[in-house]
Amino acid sequence: MQEIYKQGLLKLDDNSGTSESETEIYCDGASSGNPGHAGIGVVIRYKKAHQPHFTVHKISEYIGTATNNIAEYQAFLRGLKEACALGLKKIAVFLDSELLVKQMTGIYKVKNSNLKDLWLQAQNILGKFDAFRITHVGREFNKEADLLAKQSIKKFHNTIKNHKKG
Repeated sequence: MQEIYKQGLLKLDDNSGTSESETEIYCDGASSGNPGHAGIGVVIRYKKAHQPHFTVHKISEYIGTATNNIAEYQAFLRGLKEACALGLKKIAVFLDSELLVKQMTGIYKVKNSNLKDLWLQAQNILGKFDAFRITHVGREFNKEADLLAKQSIKKFHNTIKNHKKG
């Protein structure tokens, strides 16, 4: 498992806001064709201090025509932006895109100019968090985000099909 940490800031016993262990973000992008119709899926599971239960926030969005790598980055960015909007300060992000994780960790250089712009956006947003962790996981651990991404494409296709009928 490949991980990247914002060093020195992961504190599990911190009572201010959300602790790192209580915030999980699963992101996935899908493309039917490469490039092709693409969608993103994000699942954010968090618990604020003094909140008795976890809150689950799900996003399923069609993003137009894109490559799979761009869809993966768009899902990651959407998850980060939503976490900021929710006021989350410590996050653990789980991605099944090995390329994205290795680019974010600096193991791989970002050569594609389209991906480089998205990489820079992600770096800027990550700087807003008190602590973060990015982890590569197998697809079997990212099924819900994957399903949300694929559902957004299917919903788009159904909308087009219904529009042509009407």
